[in-house]
Amino acid sequence: MTYEAPLARERNLILFSLLALAAASWTVLLWQSRAMDEEMMGLTMGLTAPLFLALWVVMMVAMMFPTAAPMILTFARVHASKRERGQPYVPTWVFVAAYLTVWVAFGAAAYGVAVGAESLADRSPWLMENAGRIGGAVLVLAGLYQLSPLKHICLSKCRSPVAFILGSWRDGYWGSFRMGLEHGSYCLGCCWLLFVILFPLGVMNVGVMALITLLIFAEKALPLGRQAGLAAALVLMAYGALAILNPGVLPTMV
Repeated sequence: MTYEAPLARERNLILFSLLALAAASWTVLLWQSRAMDEEMMGLTMGLTAPLFLALWVVMMVAMMFPTAAPMILTFARVHASKRERGQPYVPTWVFVAAYLTVWVAFGAAAYGVAVGAESLADRSPWLMENAGRIGGAVLVLAGLYQLSPLKHICLSKCRSPVAFILGSWRDGYWGSFRMGLEHGSYCLGCCWLLFVILFPLGVMNVGVMALITLLIFAEKALPLGRQAGLAAALVLMAYGALAILNPGVLPTMV
């Protein structure tokens, strides 16, 4: 009892912290989405790189902390057990910081691509006229990726925290940071196109963010995760095909 109680308290504290940070981040996203005007509806929302990345981090905390909680808690439990036995241990924030590093790097890349796309669109009337159809093609691509072998390989690593810990364990601070980078990379491999579709659907479309979060959680944690992923693939491909035929169905084209 004296051994399990501290572990349970620490687990509950970490879970509460993750959910509290996610809830606060959702509040910020809701506030920001309501504060936006028409000038902020572009791919970069008119933001500089630091502001875009700051908002991106808030988005990742809101959407990914709830879905990554099982893996983070498993990591924390292993190191809490090591600490209770008097062995060297690593704080959980090291793993979480590495996990966020992967998503920040992806956000920086997304911002660079968005800036390039906006600059190119300013010089190309064809791109401006066909932006909706390109967005539809992105949706179709995201649906196809849902069915790809790479998606399922990455998802298998995310669905089993214990298997990941056993197969990827590394000691020390640097080892834990590498574990966070590795898990973040698998997570990115699962979900990157689900975040790319925010550009044609609205970067600050909170409703779409919520649906993506529920989908990612279902795929990672629920028994019907594979069926949810298949249903999402069909919806994305159907909606994307419709957008190619009629770009006006996209929120960003209204």
